[in-house]
Amino acid sequence: MSKSTQTSQNTTTTKRRPAAGKTRRSRKDADLPGDAQQHELIGTATNQTLAGNPLVSVRAADLASSAGYLLKAVGKSPLKAGYHLGGYLKEMGAIVRGKSSIAPDPKDKRFADPAWQSNFLLRGLLQSYLAGQSEFNRFIESADLPPLEKSRAQFVASLLADAVAPSNSPLTNPTALRKLVDTGGMSLARGIRQFTHDMLNNRGLPAQVDSTPFKVGENIATAKGEVVYRNKMFELLQFAPTTPNMFARPLVMSPPQINKYYAIDLSPEKSLIKWVQDSGVNLFVISWRNPTAKHREWSLSDYALCLDQAVDVARQITGSPDVNMWGSCSGGITLAAYLGWLAARGEGHKVANTCWAVCVLDMPSALGDTTLGLFTTPSALRAAKASSRHKGVLSGQDMARMFAWMRPNDLIWNYWVNNYLLGNKPPAFDILAWNNDTTRLPAQLHADYLDLVQQNPYSNPGTLSIAGESIDMTQVQVGAYVIGGTTDHITPWQGCYGTARLFGEDATFVLSNAGHLQSLVNPPGNPKSYFYSAPANADDPETWLQNAGERCEGSWWPHWREWIQQRSGESQTAPKKLGSRKYPPLCPAPGLYVMER
Repeated sequence: MSKSTQTSQNTTTTKRRPAAGKTRRSRKDADLPGDAQQHELIGTATNQTLAGNPLVSVRAADLASSAGYLLKAVGKSPLKAGYHLGGYLKEMGAIVRGKSSIAPDPKDKRFADPAWQSNFLLRGLLQSYLAGQSEFNRFIESADLPPLEKSRAQFVASLLADAVAPSNSPLTNPTALRKLVDTGGMSLARGIRQFTHDMLNNRGLPAQVDSTPFKVGENIATAKGEVVYRNKMFELLQFAPTTPNMFARPLVMSPPQINKYYAIDLSPEKSLIKWVQDSGVNLFVISWRNPTAKHREWSLSDYALCLDQAVDVARQITGSPDVNMWGSCSGGITLAAYLGWLAARGEGHKVANTCWAVCVLDMPSALGDTTLGLFTTPSALRAAKASSRHKGVLSGQDMARMFAWMRPNDLIWNYWVNNYLLGNKPPAFDILAWNNDTTRLPAQLHADYLDLVQQNPYSNPGTLSIAGESIDMTQVQVGAYVIGGTTDHITPWQGCYGTARLFGEDATFVLSNAGHLQSLVNPPGNPKSYFYSAPANADDPETWLQNAGERCEGSWWPHWREWIQQRSGESQTAPKKLGSRKYPPLCPAPGLYVMER
């Protein structure tokens, strides 16, 4: 399909340069209670969802050890430290005299209140903070440290700088002070009450979402379907047809193990499941069980074989000799292992075409220059394995906690100000409620994922074995449609492009102007959405983007609909009942496993 093909009235093409993605908010979202602070929280946090990287579990000890590099920098470069201290003192003199021109980044929402500029004391306090932060960073950059140690020192310095920002103090945040007066002290009382609750119930971190309005199966995850198969590791959901005819070849989805599947079924207007139903595609979705310590031995091989069970059930129910498959994020990592296993057994005919959403199969490119990459050392990987082996699982809550400290301004201090200083409730938003509904990883699966970091098996044949079969992705022959997001910091789009390259130059790569989850939850209707689409026939991603040509306005969903329909076989009358005699419905979707916490 041409990259400029117009696939529906929601998709048009125009020549414009790429730009950073914006978070999509519907009219319903904009009506949430609260002020602009909460709207900003929603937009920021939506791009920071956990759906991402179960490959590495950074420990608090890893962060603490990096603080030593700051002392090491001073010890190895005392003259440079003195020079930058002098620069700071000089700037402080200019601040006291009112002659300093230092100012915050206009995009830094922490200091958007006009009082930071109009009030002499607040302006001086802010400038002192910015001057100290600037000189500290310049000193670390000039220090005589190896690159990795320097990067870790810079990261710890940023943590400290973010923590001591004057916007985080109730005595120096002008918005908080103004609200304290306006509410007669009630904002402070609410903030103290919420702080106490989080200390007791959220391990000291501010809550990111009010999940109480959302009930799985009632107002989210409501697409009609049935559980048609269940074993100890997963349930297989078949979703009901909404069209009189359906295509013969079904689609089987493999979602991430670190989150629950219903990110693709939050509400009807942004449900990818409903979009697939309305496309006439017979859809089956795996709902993974939330493991406990007694399931510690579940491995990547076990999960790959689960996909084979799901495929066989879908084939039996539909009568189709093969299926199409979809893998999202770590669910795509499992799908790749399964495809390699099929190829090694000579059973590759079971899967005809594949879709890969925000999935990086080349492990180094998933980390690259990211913060997680700074801590991906052999010793850190060994320690992460030992920790989850001892506990039996890697907790989603533990992952979310450490992930928050990777981006503290977005995931901690924003909420500190909103919940405690302003006394606002955290926002009630479906994506954040889903993100808060975390799951666990079995210790063995976590260990297997960590091994992928070191072995990079999908790019290095023979380094991974699944159920006794050596994996060689060059033997996998499937059609491929791969989606990446321009602002995805969890699975960078350049790494997603590498996934497309694994499947040859005929693979279709789509680049959406969104972040990790928003690249997936991207229904038509947002006037700010656009994407690029072209065959993955360039050696590197930047060359691909330069040659991708015209950008397509709107969501990529209609573009994908045409792609999958063309590869789903003949149209036939939709079944009146779900399941089959061999696999009768067990209970309505969303099933039982999605309810387990």
